[in-house]
Amino acid sequence: MPTSIVSAAVELQSKIKAKTASVGVVGLGYVGLPLAVEFAKAGFFVTGIDVLQHKVDAINRGESYIQDIPTEVLRPLVESGHIKATSDFAAVADLDTINIAVPTPLRKTKDPDMTFIDSACTEIGRHFKAGKLVILESTTYPGTTEEVVLPMLAQDGLRVGEDFFLCFSPERVDPGNEKFQTYNIPKVVGGVTAACTEMGALFYSQALATVVPVSSTSVAEMVKLLENTFRMINIGLANEIALMCDRMRINVWEVIDAAATKPFGFMPFYPGPGLGGHCIPIDPFYLSWKTKQAGIEARFIDLAGYINGSMPHFVVDKIQNALNDAVKPVRGSHVHVMGVAYKRNIDDVRESPALDIIHLLRQRGAEVTYSDPFVPKVRFDQGGDLTAQDTSAMAATADCVVIVTDHSSFDYASVVREAKLIVDTRNALKRFKSDKIVRL
Repeated sequence: MPTSIVSAAVELQSKIKAKTASVGVVGLGYVGLPLAVEFAKAGFFVTGIDVLQHKVDAINRGESYIQDIPTEVLRPLVESGHIKATSDFAAVADLDTINIAVPTPLRKTKDPDMTFIDSACTEIGRHFKAGKLVILESTTYPGTTEEVVLPMLAQDGLRVGEDFFLCFSPERVDPGNEKFQTYNIPKVVGGVTAACTEMGALFYSQALATVVPVSSTSVAEMVKLLENTFRMINIGLANEIALMCDRMRINVWEVIDAAATKPFGFMPFYPGPGLGGHCIPIDPFYLSWKTKQAGIEARFIDLAGYINGSMPHFVVDKIQNALNDAVKPVRGSHVHVMGVAYKRNIDDVRESPALDIIHLLRQRGAEVTYSDPFVPKVRFDQGGDLTAQDTSAMAATADCVVIVTDHSSFDYASVVREAKLIVDTRNALKRFKSDKIVRL
C-alpha cells in the first residue's frame, strides 16, 4: 500500500533538511557532474549513475572529464565518500532524490529524441518506490514531465504529490563561464503538484544559492526554451544584419558597438560563423515541434534557424571570395582554421560551426588544418580526422587563416604579422588595421 502523504512528505523533508537524504544523479555529463559536486560539497552523499563505464571509472578514481570541474575539486569528495559512481540502476532503490540529466538531442527531422529520457525512466521505474523526489533536468518540450515521466513512475498505485514527488528544473549550465556556475545560477523548479514544487525547492535550497519556484512543470519547461529561443532569434537577427551590412559594405561590428551605447531599449547581440553548443541550436526546435502539434507555426524560430544555419556557407563564400581577390582558387589552397570549439575558452565541439566550415571547405577542394588549445583532435565521418596544429607555423604557411573561435590564448598579433590573408568571423582582430584582414 502507498505510504500516507504525511509520512512520505515529512520523512523526506526531514532527511533533506538534515542532509541525510541519499542523492542520486542520472547522467554524469556537463550538467549532472557539476550538480553532483555541489550537493556533495553541501554535505550530502551522492551516487552518480551513468551507462558509460569510462565515466563511472574516472569519477571513482577522482578524475574529472568536465572542464568546469577540476580534478582537485572532485577528488577530495570521492575520497571522503561524498561522491561515488555506478552503472547499475539498482542503486536507485536506496536513493531519496533522483535528478535526471541525460541528453535530449534532435533527430535529423528536427523532432525531439526522447530515447535517453525513456531509457533512464524505465530503469528508474524498475527500482522505484514511495518516498522519493524525482527531478528531470534534461531540456525538452513543455509537457514532457507529466506526459512521459509521470506515467512511468506512477505505478503500483503510487500517487504523485503524496507518495512521491516529481518536478522539472531546467539546467542553465554555461560551460566555461567563470562567473556563473551551477552554485550561483538561479534554479527554477516547478512540480506536478504544489507539494512537489515545495519539495523540489527545499531540496535545491540546501546546496544552491537561489531557488525560483514556479507553478508547474510546464512553466519550468517553457522557461528554458524561452531563454534559448530569445538568444537564438536575436543572434539570427544579428546575423541577418551582418549579411545586409556585407552587401552594403558597412562594418556591422561598428554598427552594433554604436547601437549598444543606447542606455535603454537595446541589448547587443553579435553575429558569427553559426550557432554551436548543446542548447541554442537545438532547444528552440523543441518548442517549434511542440507548437506544430497544436497547429501553430513558430515562424520566428524557423526563420532564425534558417539564417543561423546558413552562416557557415556564408563564411565559406567569404573565404572563397577573399582567395579569389588574392588570385587563388579554393581548390588546392591551404586554409587554416583557428578554433573548432563552439565558443571561446572551452573544449566542447558539439554543433560547432567550425565543423561545418571545415567540411564545406574540403568539399570545395581546400587543404584544411586547424589549431585549438582545447581540442587536440576532431573526428569527421568523411574526409579523415584532423589533429590540432601549431598556430604560428600554420599562419605563416597557409594561404588563408580563418578565425572561427576566438580563444583568448591565441596570439593574434603574431597571426596578423605572419598570415598572408585572414578572414575574421568573430571580430577578434578589432584593434588591428590591415588590408589582409577580411571581416564578417
